[in-house]
Amino acid sequence: MNGSEATIDVIPTPSLGDTSYLLVSGDEAALVDPQRDCWELMETCSAKGVGIRYVLETHIHNDYVSGALEVRAATGATIAGPARAPYAFDHLPLAQDDEVRVGDVTVRAVETPGHTAEHTAYLVFDDDSRAPSAVFTGGSLLVGNAGRTDLSGGGRTEELARAQYRTLRRLALLPDGTRVLPTHGAGSSCAAGPVSGERTSTVGAERRTNPVLTAQDEEEFVRARLSGLPPYPAYYRHMGSVNGAGPRVLGGPPRVRPLGPTVVEGLLGGGAQIVDARSRAAFAAGHLPDSLCDELDERFASLVGEVVPFGTRLVLVLPEPADQAAHEAAVQLLRIGYDDIAGYLAGGTDAWAAAGRPLRTFPTTDATALAGRVDGKRVLDVRPDRPEGGVPGSLAVPLAELPRRIGELPRDQEIWVVCDSGRRAAVAAGLVDRAGIPVTAVISGGVRELMARP
Repeated sequence: MNGSEATIDVIPTPSLGDTSYLLVSGDEAALVDPQRDCWELMETCSAKGVGIRYVLETHIHNDYVSGALEVRAATGATIAGPARAPYAFDHLPLAQDDEVRVGDVTVRAVETPGHTAEHTAYLVFDDDSRAPSAVFTGGSLLVGNAGRTDLSGGGRTEELARAQYRTLRRLALLPDGTRVLPTHGAGSSCAAGPVSGERTSTVGAERRTNPVLTAQDEEEFVRARLSGLPPYPAYYRHMGSVNGAGPRVLGGPPRVRPLGPTVVEGLLGGGAQIVDARSRAAFAAGHLPDSLCDELDERFASLVGEVVPFGTRLVLVLPEPADQAAHEAAVQLLRIGYDDIAGYLAGGTDAWAAAGRPLRTFPTTDATALAGRVDGKRVLDVRPDRPEGGVPGSLAVPLAELPRRIGELPRDQEIWVVCDSGRRAAVAAGLVDRAGIPVTAVISGGVRELMARP
């Protein structure tokens, strides 16, 4: 990392669809929009003799807990962010055209409201160059789209959409070769619709191909921004207040404790929620009563954030090796503010059963095997949207809405739960099973296969 030439490292977090950036010039660095679990990155910088001088925040994040305070606590870096951001902790406010130096690089603030009211992008100027080499666009200009404008509350959506229109036009005036380095990308619900799988781009490429830069006028742009917005996870509405107040500093990844069946039973009685991170098939074959199925993959935490109330104490049931799974699960949960992890069930369901405690089961099936044979079955479709419709006569309840709408489900007939791939269907089946309703989960394949001719 040392040397006179500035570099920008791209640090993706695929599980959330986000990207952080490390700008290094000489022996100084700035970390842009860091995730909470940035401890390893800080250790790498320290080992290479690079000091993190600034943490740059483009906006108050709605989709993850910021790592800014973690970085400051570990390195003494200055947190710099939008002057209009209502942060409750000490920071360096940056208004339009304010600048900071990182080694031989100048970083200039550009107020870019739209995704949020306080949103600020940062231009990067190498040495004394008059043209920026890059722009950290946060949630304004994304690769192939733009950040949504409804996360501050429905009352401000149109106002912010109009601000976003003007912001994007300003950014489009930058030189063609300026690198576009957004925080949000594929997989992030902060995007206002589909985005490219590429994490970075250039202004020239976006001007030619990005639909948000080809809208004929402001009214056309605003109409598009106000219609067809995809749903976002329920935990989003808590992130702004957490990040504005300043999240608790952890100082490193936590250790998740192993717990015996008696302790887990006591936690359940105290209101804890068991999240079973094993495979959907293993869950269906035997799980603790009242537990939820959520496979430990890249979507693990985001689905917890859809169906488990924020602030709930969690107990985990994990796949083997349990110690590695515990670390991965905890890091994902901490990224979205689910800090209260009591521990995990040592020995898993085998230990639970050996202690004389009951397990629940429900049947599963494959969508291909069921194709053409759904007549007379009560099908529950839990996809977040239904672009091509669904099984005729099916009930449509997006997974994120299912916990509060579970009482709407009929109890006089078995429910067959389906989604696109079986992933969400497994989570939903756990919710339905917990409610005492007979359920079969379509855990392989989805609506497309279910509707195909046999």
